[in-house]
Amino acid sequence: MSAGIGRQFLLETQYKYLEPSAQSRGVPQPPLELPYDVTQRPIELPDADTLDLQPVNLRELIERRRTLRNYAPDPITLGELSYLLWCTQGILEQRGTHATVRTVPSAGARHAFETALLVNRVVGLEPGVYRYLAGLHFLIRWPIEGDPVARLTRACLNQEQIPRSAVTFFWVAVTERMTWRYGERGYRYLFLDAGHVCQNLYLAAEAIGCGVCAIGAFDDEALNAAFELDGDDLFVIYAATVGRRPK
Repeated sequence: MSAGIGRQFLLETQYKYLEPSAQSRGVPQPPLELPYDVTQRPIELPDADTLDLQPVNLRELIERRRTLRNYAPDPITLGELSYLLWCTQGILEQRGTHATVRTVPSAGARHAFETALLVNRVVGLEPGVYRYLAGLHFLIRWPIEGDPVARLTRACLNQEQIPRSAVTFFWVAVTERMTWRYGERGYRYLFLDAGHVCQNLYLAAEAIGCGVCAIGAFDDEALNAAFELDGDDLFVIYAATVGRRPK
């Protein structure tokens, strides 16, 4: 992108930011979490603070952090998965039905992501695809037709770390949750927020002896189709694999 085109883009998006938002027009706020099948029996996760972690130095975690694509075959525990979910989307405080305060920053406290998980090796969980319900700190199944490992790996351009991972995170953007307040400029904030979430995953994984590989290269249409997302109002914005470090 040339400097001239970049300036024009910024001017256009700044102008759009000044346009009346859905919020300012009195449009009702979208819910803080997408609806789910209440007939499903949810899987309760252990409290994140019950995990016995050794004290860590934040600077050391930052310095040790490296992208990791090769993982040991050892599983992670359900408690460790709970910890990773809490660190990336955990709710610290819910302010009525209009906002949540979470473990990651988000523009206007919109927190416009849902978390899907491809579980390969987690103690106490059957392999498959799950959705994280942040409001309850529970998991429920996310049905995917066919072999989910093969299908999601193909959609991610056959990146081999996916079937080798203990778990792969997929973050689904709920665009209305952000654009309701910020209009078209909200799309920019979605991508900024995705970076905050994934960085927390990298650091939290380091604290439990795991590594992460962020994934931005995937076939959008194939990946959204696998999760039955329309690609406009709901779409996968980012992904990341997690697994034990090789011994």
